[in-house]
Amino acid sequence: MSTVHQTKNISATEQGRALWISTAAFTICFAVWTIFSIIGVRIKQELGLSEAQFGLLIGMPILTGSLIRIVLGIWTNRYGGRLVYTVTMLAAALSTFLLAHATTYPEMLLAGLGVGLAGGSFAVGVAYVSPFFPPEKQGTALGIFGAGNVGAAVTKFLAPFVLVAYGWQMVAQVWAAGLLHTAVVFWFTTEDDPKFRARRETSQPRKSFLSEFAPLRNVQVWRFSLYYFFAFGGFVALALWLPRYLVGVYGFSIETAGMIAAAYSIPGSIFRAYGGALSDRIGARKIMHAMFAVSAVATLILSVPEGGAVLHITPVVFVGATFVLGFVMSLGKAAVYKHIPAYYPEHVGAVGGVVGMMGGLGGFILPVAFGFLKDWTGLWSSCFMLLFAIVAISMIWMNASIRQYKRRAVESAPAGA
Repeated sequence: MSTVHQTKNISATEQGRALWISTAAFTICFAVWTIFSIIGVRIKQELGLSEAQFGLLIGMPILTGSLIRIVLGIWTNRYGGRLVYTVTMLAAALSTFLLAHATTYPEMLLAGLGVGLAGGSFAVGVAYVSPFFPPEKQGTALGIFGAGNVGAAVTKFLAPFVLVAYGWQMVAQVWAAGLLHTAVVFWFTTEDDPKFRARRETSQPRKSFLSEFAPLRNVQVWRFSLYYFFAFGGFVALALWLPRYLVGVYGFSIETAGMIAAAYSIPGSIFRAYGGALSDRIGARKIMHAMFAVSAVATLILSVPEGGAVLHITPVVFVGATFVLGFVMSLGKAAVYKHIPAYYPEHVGAVGGVVGMMGGLGGFILPVAFGFLKDWTGLWSSCFMLLFAIVAISMIWMNASIRQYKRRAVESAPAGA
């Protein structure tokens, strides 16, 4: 049954309920997923961790949340988003509560793997929300859902105050309780998505598990994945790394650094909805071009070594440039996901899962790379040098693919056309 046909009989109320409750749930999940961006600074001090060890610690939840996305996306197609979303939140809540009782670095890394399940909820939400909307509105809907990234700001605004008053363990316990409550509310206020209901009502046989992976043979999927590696992975990495960067370079307190990082996360999250609407209106490709062009300039400016004799990046310039970078990343994140239900309507779970997985891996790999680069070069700005290199590679691949597409179109056109 086609997606268009499935959405004809869905009321605006049903669409709105599915979208806004899923978005609220993803916001809480994202707040839990980025919890180490704040409590990790205190844990680093308590355990005397190196920069590389700190990068691994804050990246561990991102690793789990990335790798699990493709599996959760496929399970959503097979068993329904309502069930998979709820179970994912419950498992992540339990892991976050257990984190509060970890005392050693290995125990915290292990707990971090469980906390990362919260990040996997993105793939579930994409596959759950998209069937409620027709193709011409999916960009906007998924953009609004993706704005749940603002959960990173929730953690950065609130966690420092809980941490200072009661300790980092209380942060983990409160965030776990919030996620548990969210899971219960979600289960009792939502219903199964139209695609899953249609399959259940008509007793359609499930596809084989391996057939779900068939679209992944298309190189286009992996090109989208690289774009998302930067747009989403870079956003998450900076959301995690900025508090440490601001403390280390500019000597800010953890409270001030957390507030600035939260302010970075807000436009970088909320404007994702705007990016989805723009993608519906003017096309995702134009959004991608704009994102890469602006990101190249911003990361090049931020790559200037701190304390340089020729050019010095003041705190005001640094904050302004990172805010611009977060803004265009938010547009790009939505533009990437606009493509998925359009090109792969029957494989949104698998394709959305692998693209989300690669984006999430960016959020894991990049903070670790930032730490190693800082230890190796001694330059804080080396993290932005790496981001500039990723932008350059993405731009080259995108433009080469467009030229190849146009050349094939000309070659296949009838003579005289």
